[in-house]
Amino acid sequence: MICFPNAKINLGLHILSKRPDGYHNIETVFYPINLCDALEIVPAEDEKATFTQTGIPVAGEPENNLVVKACNLLKKDFDLPEISIYLRKQIPIGAGLGGGSSDAAFMIKLLNDFAGLKLSVEQMEEYAGRIGADCPFFIQNKPVFAEGTGNIFSSVNVSLQDYHFIIVKPEISVSTKDAYAQVKPQQPAISLKEIIRLPVNEWKNHLVNDFEPGVFAQYPEIGEIKQRLYAEGALYASMSGSGSAVFGIFDKAVKLESAHTVYEIAPVNSSSIKN
Repeated sequence: MICFPNAKINLGLHILSKRPDGYHNIETVFYPINLCDALEIVPAEDEKATFTQTGIPVAGEPENNLVVKACNLLKKDFDLPEISIYLRKQIPIGAGLGGGSSDAAFMIKLLNDFAGLKLSVEQMEEYAGRIGADCPFFIQNKPVFAEGTGNIFSSVNVSLQDYHFIIVKPEISVSTKDAYAQVKPQQPAISLKEIIRLPVNEWKNHLVNDFEPGVFAQYPEIGEIKQRLYAEGALYASMSGSGSAVFGIFDKAVKLESAHTVYEIAPVNSSSIKN
């Protein structure tokens, strides 16, 4: 069985307060996009489980990969058959695009189908939440308003299926911990729930990512990418999450020449993003 875990972008991100457990309360909108990895599982030969990863290199031992962690998490509760896992990475690492979380969530869904576990959406989201705060988003894989640590979801009426995306990923890795350290939490004057209802061409003046000032100060090159996207005609441009990828939303297809890695993504629609 094969599936194609997709990335997400953050449409706005407000850091509201620091929690007693050391995490932060936030509000953001998660939006799925058509930039995908490939994940396949097949019955293992000789009953010996294997994991093979190709494409963009992923640092660390195989047992620490979120796909393997998702598999082992379900193995604790279910008698799963031994499988061979093949993961091809195309979503850039450390970009704020949720690639690892997506891989883990899609692994849970894939195993649910492969082994006939009959888990409900809510059960799969609960398992995904044990892996990462944004991981449950990819179970239903549709635009949501996220609050809490990014793990409490509610529906949001936003569609970008008529727009084109450019994502630029510089050779920079931004530490999420360091990004949070540069931000002073505060309540916004206007909730993101209200801002996201504005027309896309008005987002530039209202929709903000609280990580940007601190990250841009430390890595001016990332801020320059955002300005380049606006210069190329983006209706809205922003860093996704804590970075380092920057996306631009355009009303038509755009070709961008850059020294950085550039992803040109066609409009998203209901048939191109799978649950």
